[in-house]
Order: sequence, then C-alpha cells, then structure tokens
Amino acid sequence: MPEDSPPARESAETAECKAKLRASLRASRGASPDKQNQLLGRLRHEILLRPNVAIASLWPLEGEIDLRPLNEFLHATGRNVLLPETTKKGNPLLFRQWRPDVGMIAGRFGTMYPDGEIATPAIILVPMLAFDRRGYRLGYGGGYYDRTLAASPDAIAIGYALSTQEWDDVPVGPYDRPLPFIVTELETIHCEPSPS
Repeated sequence: MPEDSPPARESAETAECKAKLRASLRASRGASPDKQNQLLGRLRHEILLRPNVAIASLWPLEGEIDLRPLNEFLHATGRNVLLPETTKKGNPLLFRQWRPDVGMIAGRFGTMYPDGEIATPAIILVPMLAFDRRGYRLGYGGGYYDRTLAASPDAIAIGYALSTQEWDDVPVGPYDRPLPFIVTELETIHCEPSPS
C-alpha cells in the first residue's frame, strides 16, 4: 500500500453490527461464582504452564469477570503482575507493576491502575464481550487492546470469557486480529483463524 494511502476503515455495516452486539452483550454480562472460579482456575493453569514472565492482568470494571483473586495468586507464586493504565484515545495501554499493598489510582472511564513502575508484559490477558473459534473478539469499542496487541507483537495474548459469550462469527473489521488462545470456564481454545 502506498504510504499516502488512507488507512482501511471499518464498513458502516460492520460497525453497526458490532455496536448492536455490544449493547446486547453488556446487558447480559455476569458470571456465577462457580463459573468465575472455574474460569480463574483455567487461567491459573494456562499461566503456570508458561515461564515466569510479566503478566498483564486486569482490575475489573462493574460487570466484568473479577481477576483480582488471580492477581493475588500470581503474586503469591512470585509472578510479576501488571495492570493497565488507560491512556489517551489512539494510544496503546500502559502497564504498571501491581502488588497487593500498592495504591490504586482512578483512571479514565472508571478504571483503576496501580501506582507502580511501567513495565512490559510477556503475556497479556485480554477481556472481551464476545469471541469466536477463529480467535476474533468483540471488545468494548475503544480499540485499546487492538492497539496494545499491535504494539506488542511478541507478547502472548490470552483472551478470557465465559463459554456463553461464544458466537459463530464475530464481526471483523480491518484492524481486528485473532487471538491464539481463548480460555473459558469449560476449556482452552487453540484458535484456528480462517485462511486469508
């Protein structure tokens, strides 16, 4: 593509489809304690299979799967846990070191991030509203994780969601990239993107 070509844009139809899907999925979020514990157990298992590297986790917003027990477990086992700071629009997330005793700072859009040093994760846990078995996900619409994953091509991205959030085909735009792994309370999916 020539350097002066405008970036590819998502079609109006794809954008509208994503917006409608986001609205319906946000209204139906929520996990029972049993399902959440099963999901956290599977995430622990997947992470412990890998070398001891810095892991970007999450501090939950209302209605999201609560990864705080996972964060505490990982810290207790000597893992370096990072949490995201939501940056200005158009930028990737920053990740800051977290410990149970670190102060939390109110961030953008109701988020919280630790008052810790900035660090680079080798594993990034990726939240989502919906996913499909190709590895495509529907996020919250800000594009933060898309930009973050594009800026961190060597990091291992592991999506997580409940099995009820699976769709046959998530709408895909030009900047959407599939995740290699998605963990639910029932299984770890090794995603197989469609051939181009």
